[in-house]
Amino acid sequence: MRFLTITSPHSARPNSVTVTMLWVIVALLPGAVAMTWYFGWGIAIHMLLASITAVVAEGLVLKLRRRPALPAIQDLSAVVTALLFAIAIPPLLPWWLTLLGTAFAIIVAKHLYGGIGYNPFNPAMVGYVLLLISYPVEMTTWLPPIMLNQTPLDFAQTLHAIFTGSLPPGLSWDGITMATPLDEMRNQLNHNRMISEIRQSPLWGDFGGLGWEWVGNWYLLGGAILLYKRIISWHIPVSMLGAVLVMAMLFHFLDQESHPFGLFHIFSGGTLLGAFFIATDPVTASTTHRGQLIYGACIGLITYVIRRWGGYPDAVAFAVLLMNMAVPMIDYYTQPRVFGQQSSSNE
Repeated sequence: MRFLTITSPHSARPNSVTVTMLWVIVALLPGAVAMTWYFGWGIAIHMLLASITAVVAEGLVLKLRRRPALPAIQDLSAVVTALLFAIAIPPLLPWWLTLLGTAFAIIVAKHLYGGIGYNPFNPAMVGYVLLLISYPVEMTTWLPPIMLNQTPLDFAQTLHAIFTGSLPPGLSWDGITMATPLDEMRNQLNHNRMISEIRQSPLWGDFGGLGWEWVGNWYLLGGAILLYKRIISWHIPVSMLGAVLVMAMLFHFLDQESHPFGLFHIFSGGTLLGAFFIATDPVTASTTHRGQLIYGACIGLITYVIRRWGGYPDAVAFAVLLMNMAVPMIDYYTQPRVFGQQSSSNE
């Protein structure tokens, strides 16, 4: 008689990259659907376009490296990178920029360093920052949410705009696009307007921009799914969001007419998406619990500093990439003591 012996560790955590990435995709869906609802079909089109580009780029690179492509493609890591990139870019971004950013993320940020498990920087954020620095106008041209959009584009019109760069007769780019809530708040404050005056605009909801804060709520739900399934731990999201909130509330209490209420920074831009889906990347984030608290808190701190005094309205991508560089040092100094280890100092 033969017996099957199951060895340790006896853990309920996902035991494969594919399962982990599949749960990340599932958790992303509520926020992605909400973004499509509020900002149009462009979000879904870019998700599909980026996913196809990522899979093709991954296959070609692995073929050049003379490695089997199918196992790597099936782990869904390239698809997750593509989806994270696609939901961070404007809905009507030209198609070739989506291809460029996705291909750069997969080929350079991922495979140039050896592929999954070896890349020191988050590939999706590398592709995003490349486009943001190189094409700032295109990357900051967003559609208004559906409740403020008087000329919404249907699926065919959105597809035509993405692939040809032209709009239906009678419409202009300036007429159908607007600044994001973070950009609008920044611009208005630079013109010496007070918060109480700025928030009279119909652009604003309870905390963040109208529509944007509901998208944030759905990403918060997705983050809760990842926490429940133990795909991620609480350390990075809590420390990152806590640092952003503490910094924002501190300056808000010092001058309430020059600094928005703290929750504005939580529910605007990519804060919640970054806290649960980007900063928690297991390859590029810190691996120790103490290190994750430091890593997340520093991302939140840098995010607020760049938003307040830097040249970009949102800063999650920059903050994540900067802290990716610091991960080896953080892990080195936050390693837990091995059980039974004695102090090296003389007593």
